[in-house]
Amino acid sequence: MSRKQQLHRPGPQPGPPADDTGCTVLHVDMDAFFVSVELLERPELRGRPVIVGGAGPRGVVAAASYEARRYGVHSAMPMSRARRLCPRAVVLPVSHGKYSRVSAAVFEIFRSVTPLVEGLSLDEAFLDVAGARRRLGRPAAIAAMIREQVRDQQGITCSVGVASTKFVAKLASTRCKPDGMLVVPADGVTDFLHPLPVASLWGVGERTEQALTRIGLRTVGQLARTPLSTLQRELGNATGAHLYELAWGRDPREVVPHTPDKSIGAEETFDTDIDDPETIRRELLRLAEKVGARLRESGNAGRTVSVKLRMANFKTITRARTLDEPTDLARVIYVTACALYEGAGLDGVRLRLVGVRVENLGPAGEAPRQLAFDEPERGWREAERAMDQVAHRFGRGAVRPAALVPRADVTDVTHVTAGTEDNERRL
Repeated sequence: MSRKQQLHRPGPQPGPPADDTGCTVLHVDMDAFFVSVELLERPELRGRPVIVGGAGPRGVVAAASYEARRYGVHSAMPMSRARRLCPRAVVLPVSHGKYSRVSAAVFEIFRSVTPLVEGLSLDEAFLDVAGARRRLGRPAAIAAMIREQVRDQQGITCSVGVASTKFVAKLASTRCKPDGMLVVPADGVTDFLHPLPVASLWGVGERTEQALTRIGLRTVGQLARTPLSTLQRELGNATGAHLYELAWGRDPREVVPHTPDKSIGAEETFDTDIDDPETIRRELLRLAEKVGARLRESGNAGRTVSVKLRMANFKTITRARTLDEPTDLARVIYVTACALYEGAGLDGVRLRLVGVRVENLGPAGEAPRQLAFDEPERGWREAERAMDQVAHRFGRGAVRPAALVPRADVTDVTHVTAGTEDNERRL
């Protein structure tokens, strides 16, 4: 069954099309993205509650299907709580490589429409389609085309908000999920905004919502009709002015094409607190491998390596070191991370989380290379690139440093190698 056949196509939406004059900002948001990508390989799970995330006692929900959300499950929720809310849910591990590949293909669709694409994450972006109208038609037609191409080419669905500003477009995509499109006419922004709860405004968290409720403001319309001086007195000058402008749909921000990542990192929360330095170093190696692979995949190298160490009492410390030259090698990242861990003086201290991050990024091709042919780092670079090729074909877990192979698997290494010889020749 093709990806296209796996999805049910909704019928045409009733009613006349909304006026999209001046609505050149699109916010495209994939629907339950991680889950949707997993279901491409597990179509038998469609219609069932599915959760993607860490399965251990300290695991966290990364994404939940809409069926699971009906039970109150949402992202960033502890997995233990999610399992209590939805005991029949199918839990799948996170597969960042798969999500990155599908995301890259989706963003290629966006860039075929307009170069003005501002990615917010793997699964959402703003597009400015003002320059695409002559070639592709009205903004609503462009949005419909994007939805169709994402569905047909990648087998997943997205929701699109079409508006005159980024804030309203993002809010519109949220209101039409899943698998929908909502156009907010430029002259109908206040009609759309004012009935909504104040929590809909960007920047209104729990504390701000409580402060607004105390003075009787529960809807965006009520906030909009409140004197600016009152809002600034209650919330502070900056927050009061910010929310007042948003309540009237005013958002001067332009769509800014993707800016390079400032850092790439990975972290792990242990199922139980760990105080064994050897186990922690092994985890630092695993995280360094992951960060190095992501650096090479993104074409970046970084000069600063940092580690994050969270103790059992939740106290967190970070340590960082700037290298002489940028690197994208897991070996260099690992050695530096171990030195930072050892320098922190935490041998024997119970840790609940460790993290590794590389900062001060730049294009890897611009990183100075002064290695001679006999230097060991050249061999590591070739080895890690070979690992990337294997991972691309067979998955990231297909090849690992020997230190990360469980002891139970080591006795069968000779047999496994012989069994995969043909595959090795084809790399």
